[in-house]
Amino acid sequence: MRVAVPTETKPEEYRVAVTPAGVRELVADGHEVVVQAGAGLASDITDEDFRRVGARITDDVDALWHWAGLICKVKEPQPPEIARLREGQVLFAYLHLAPDEAQTRGLLASGASCVAYETVTDDQGRLPLLAPMSAVAGRLSAQIGARLLEGIHGGRGLLMGGVPGVPAARVLVIGAGVVGSNAIRVALGMGADVTVLDVDLDRLAHLDARFGAALTTRHSSRLAVEESLARADLVIGAALVPGALTPQLVSRDQLRLMPRGAALVDVAIDQGGCFATSHPTTHHDPTYWVDDVLHYCVANMPSAVAATATRALANATQPYLVRLANGGIDGLTTDHQLRAGLNVHRGMVTNAAVAAAHGMEHVRADEALLED
Repeated sequence: MRVAVPTETKPEEYRVAVTPAGVRELVADGHEVVVQAGAGLASDITDEDFRRVGARITDDVDALWHWAGLICKVKEPQPPEIARLREGQVLFAYLHLAPDEAQTRGLLASGASCVAYETVTDDQGRLPLLAPMSAVAGRLSAQIGARLLEGIHGGRGLLMGGVPGVPAARVLVIGAGVVGSNAIRVALGMGADVTVLDVDLDRLAHLDARFGAALTTRHSSRLAVEESLARADLVIGAALVPGALTPQLVSRDQLRLMPRGAALVDVAIDQGGCFATSHPTTHHDPTYWVDDVLHYCVANMPSAVAATATRALANATQPYLVRLANGGIDGLTTDHQLRAGLNVHRGMVTNAAVAAAHGMEHVRADEALLED
């Protein structure tokens, strides 16, 4: 298989999809790997690091995309990249198609087969390629939230952990999954007063056993959300519905319950966001105000720590990438874990949540593969 690793073109995206370790595994299995010049520099990986393990380096972007059978990226392809895709190619990347109809239609028109990291499963039905970036984003969300509370950023002028005689900041985490548990870990480590909301009592019980009395757990309901918002200095949105639009858990009316100068971090923004007032922002211009509440809604948060995030992501994706390269798209007929990641295949939407989000026809992945 011809495997291409292009430089990311999404604004302020500094990660690279494959590390030298991944290149070494692909080459050992007989695949050709070409990396775009400079693709790994922001992740502290040089072109020579890639060459040393058998990759070729090119600065000809058009030739790279035309040559490839399998294109491995981090973030969703941008319009010029979608225009380069063609039928028969396989794209492996985060796609987050449910809130992005334009990208979905572009990928359909390309005829390519598009496997999304965020819906690939493991043998227990978990999302192993989403988990590492969820962990990074969760930990970042508490760090970023602490800065947003500082008066120099327009916040309430609060220190997360307080000091003797002055209370700690009150942090509300909505969602007790990977993002939420990592946000809780860091916020508690900073000394904050943390509450988590979730409808899953088993998850709440797990967090209660893990963190004990330091963490307040509440079953999520409209009343619980409203009561918790009214006392929160910082809210971290950590809800997830795999592959689908994130449900809006906080309305604008409910947002007005928050104290003046409070902040929110919407980690779910790449799936549409869980606050009614959320819209995507960038690292260059990350925040905006709505009703005296400071919003942070950067859709590629882990890019801020690219050296860490690249390696965490590649550790998870590497075995799946090798399997995809070894088996090609035909291998998905027997590989149900990778098949769960197939969102678009030769002009067909093969993920039910994406089809529902855009009112498009859904063709099951196994059926779409049989049509080849």
